[in-house]
Parts: sequence; structure tokens; C-alpha cells
Amino acid sequence: MSIKEKTTQGVPQGSPPSPLLSNIVLNELDWELEKRGHAFVRYADDCQIYVSSQRAVARSWKRKFLGFTFSARRGHKIKVSEPALEKLKQTVRRLCRRTRGHSIIQIIAELRKFLLGWKAYFGIAEIKSPQRDVEKWIRRKLRCYLWKQWGRSGYRKLRRLGVKRQLAWNTAKSAHGPWRLSRSPVLYYALPNRYFRDLGLPTLVA
Repeated sequence: MSIKEKTTQGVPQGSPPSPLLSNIVLNELDWELEKRGHAFVRYADDCQIYVSSQRAVARSWKRKFLGFTFSARRGHKIKVSEPALEKLKQTVRRLCRRTRGHSIIQIIAELRKFLLGWKAYFGIAEIKSPQRDVEKWIRRKLRCYLWKQWGRSGYRKLRRLGVKRQLAWNTAKSAHGPWRLSRSPVLYYALPNRYFRDLGLPTLVA
């Protein structure tokens, strides 16, 4: 059972004055870290300090900060953290649920709004390969969504998209599930990358 209690002191989390007040309080911390020559990064009350000591708690590539981390190789470049990528996938899964009954145009319109915001935030990442992998995964989710949506009309849809008769028939009658078929050469041919790009699906890599 949840209990609600009125707050009479402090600043509500997420309120506009919260980051301002945290900066005022933690300014002295910034000055002390600078005086000691430490490399550090702070956003409001979220802070990480990087030192060269062998007794440091963890390596930089094992730490996460505001959705980012560092690569263990390639000169410790900035990359998107695994939890941030998984959170992105969770949102895509939610938007691509077949039970929502939306058209592919509406699904991509919703994805576009979300992905452009995500890209604007994470675009500073220097390692781009994880984003490219997620792009491929998103297009596969959309192929799977369309195949499920087509249902019994899958054969006719494939024929209209230029798939040869026998290949379309074999795919439509396949015992494999939609997710496995979404990776098949047939659906890649019928629904190439440009198909989704023309519908407005953005890329995650500039």
C-alpha cells in the first residue's frame, strides 16, 4: 500500500529551481576539484571524477554518465551506454506493438519524433557503430510489424512489391515466425532501407 505525505521542506525533484540550487551548493566542490587538478564532469548533483591513481575505483569505460560512457579501446572515445541503447529499444518495442493497430505511416511518424530527439541528445557520441546496429534492428522491427499486419495477404503484398511468384508463395507459406522472416532476403528486397526512409524514418547517425 502506497502512502502519500505532503512535502513541507526542500525543493521538489525535477522542479526548475532544483538544478540552480544544486549548482549554488556544489560550486565549492567544483572549485576544490579544480584546485586539486582532477578531471571531472558534473550535471546538477550527478558527478564523476577521473583520476590517474592506481587505486581508482573503476575504469572510465566501466562508468556511465547521463547515458554515455567511454570506449575501452580507440582512444577512450565517447559512446552511448548499453543501458541507454536498451532503453531506446524498449521504447521502439512499445511503439511497434501490433496490438496498437496503427498504420506503418503512423508508427514511423511516432518513431521519427522520438528518434530525432534521441539523436539530438546522443549525437555527440564519437563511436557510431552501436547506433548503426540499432538502426538495422529498428528496420527489422518494422518489417516484422508489416508482415504481422499483412497476415493472409502477405503473398499478394510481396507480389505487388516485386517478389517473384514462387518466392512470394514460399515465404507466405513458411512455418517460420514473423521475427525470423523479418530477416529474410525476401523482406529485405520487398522492404529495402529506402522504403522506410521515404516514409520518414530518420537515421541515428549523421
